[in-house]
Amino acid sequence: MSVPEPVALEQDPGAPRLMRDVGLALLLAAAPQMLVVPWWLVLVFVVAGGWRVAAAFGRLPSPSRGMLGLMTLLLCIGVGWHYRTLFGREAGVALLFAMSALKLLEWRTRRDAQVLTLLAYLLVMARLLYDQGLLTAVYAALAVTVTLAAQVSASRADTNMSSGQNYRLVGSMLVRAIPVALVLFLCFPRVQGPLWNLPQDAAARTGIDDEMSPGSIARLNLSDAVAFRVRFSAAVPPPAQRYWRGLVLERFDGRVWRAYDPLRRSARFAHEAVGEPIEYVITLEPSGRRWLFALDRPASLPAATFVDTNDVLRRLTPVTELLRYTQYSDLDYRSGPLSSVERLRALALPSDAAPQAVELGRRWQQTLKDPRQRVEAALRLFREGPYRYTLQPPLLTGDVVDEFLFETRAGYCEHYAGAFVVLMRAAAVPARVVAGYLGAERAPSGEYYIVRQSDAHAWAEVWLEGQGWTRVDPTAAIAPERVERGTFAAIGDPSVLPLLARRGDGWLRQALLQLDALDVTWNEWVLAYGPERQRELLQWLGWHGADVLGLLALMLGGLLIVAALLAAWSWWCRRPRHDALAALYLRFCARLEWIGLSRAAHEGPQAFAARIARQRPDLADETGYILDLYASLRFGPAASAEQLRELRLRVRNFRPRA
Repeated sequence: MSVPEPVALEQDPGAPRLMRDVGLALLLAAAPQMLVVPWWLVLVFVVAGGWRVAAAFGRLPSPSRGMLGLMTLLLCIGVGWHYRTLFGREAGVALLFAMSALKLLEWRTRRDAQVLTLLAYLLVMARLLYDQGLLTAVYAALAVTVTLAAQVSASRADTNMSSGQNYRLVGSMLVRAIPVALVLFLCFPRVQGPLWNLPQDAAARTGIDDEMSPGSIARLNLSDAVAFRVRFSAAVPPPAQRYWRGLVLERFDGRVWRAYDPLRRSARFAHEAVGEPIEYVITLEPSGRRWLFALDRPASLPAATFVDTNDVLRRLTPVTELLRYTQYSDLDYRSGPLSSVERLRALALPSDAAPQAVELGRRWQQTLKDPRQRVEAALRLFREGPYRYTLQPPLLTGDVVDEFLFETRAGYCEHYAGAFVVLMRAAAVPARVVAGYLGAERAPSGEYYIVRQSDAHAWAEVWLEGQGWTRVDPTAAIAPERVERGTFAAIGDPSVLPLLARRGDGWLRQALLQLDALDVTWNEWVLAYGPERQRELLQWLGWHGADVLGLLALMLGGLLIVAALLAAWSWWCRRPRHDALAALYLRFCARLEWIGLSRAAHEGPQAFAARIARQRPDLADETGYILDLYASLRFGPAASAEQLRELRLRVRNFRPRA
């Protein structure tokens, strides 16, 4: 049997509507990608769409296969040249975008239209590689609905189906799919981390870096992006204790601070608790990094993490998805003895680095016998000297420590922390830099706190006999308001900060914070719905079999229940139903049957009225009028609303006696 040739787009009577439906779906799916692909690819997409429309109306010829092949080669070369690779997130999305534009030019039949709808689905999924927030999810749902309608339109040769009928069919399909998707989402066994991952070069890398140099943290403070959100289980610690420990940086080469042995594990935490720990839950945004944050200092290990020798929480895999973890921290603690290796690392300085600072530190060592006095001398230098706290310090071109301490005297937290540690090491006081975040803004609802990239901070730790490692924040000496109220209160011109980092009360900022509250709910119950959250929810619902077999059994049972409910709903929707007129007639006949006047199956309304008149003359007038009115409404040329209301009133008032 021969297969019929597909109908060309130019001869398809439904082509205009099909082009409208598929074009709208592809435009909605591609629009977010236009923000991330090169401008010339956007131009290619627009030109391809215009060419396709012109070719459909005979204004331009369709491109030949040879031309399409050449364009494919040129676009692949262009994407490879722009990204220096054809792999990874950015290059992959750009290639998908380019191939969608080429498929537009190749579109000739309904089969090609179906392929375009599949490409639209892929473009919607590609956007989720960049963002999975609530607004993105709502937009993706809209794009998928429109694409599904376009797919239905492309798969049906029936061109008489209206757009309203098309979307009603799509809506019915989605309504049936939602409970199935909900059961799968809630009950499918969750694993720690994503089921798949992007290549390392494609993963987002944001937030605190694994090294610190002048200006590195100041750049973060120009971003109001959320680093993580926190829910405290009990009392919230005061601002002076909201130091979120990230990395410990001990190795200094004269300009950049780095960590020693970042993957070296410790068998236990490097401190002893003095008081009771504080409990809270962190929802960490994807960062592409391997370390987690906790109030100084962490006292528990989240899943798939370990602690290094400096009490830094490190993860086995990078944080490429929203991560929710419960954490305990010791706000009052005492660290243990300092080993010889740790002491050497905490005193090491490059031989040619910061000669003026080293000389000042050695002078303090000779004149001030107590290390605590040397710490106070450095803080007094910052507090009483002509130093400025600024996000826009002068560029340091020479020795970064000496130039900052003795010439520019203007800097941000990394300048003060780095210079302080150099002074302490020169004064024979073991010291190191700690990078993390300081502060947390209370959300309008009061249920959680927000830590932004603009809260990034660096401080120091010094080792003192009898106390161990002790936190010292040199920034507090020059700008104490930074600790209590945040960056916006410490700098001279808060307008350089982004809107959400200013801590103001403007209506736009408050509206954005309210929107953030919706995002929090979405994040905690959808994006961060991992094994721990799944176990909590199912236990709250009364299901305690949270192992893999128990979850699979629950999922199978849920799917069977949903299937039964959907089958019952389909039967109910397709059951034989009577219209309003028939319902009134049946009710009238039932009242007559109650007094012994049952209508025979073969009797029409007029024959029934004649028999009633013979058997019950007292009912002849009323029943005859009602049955005649019903017959005229049922079999007459047109039925008016007034006649239907009259029939309803007479049937309601008809009360026959036996």
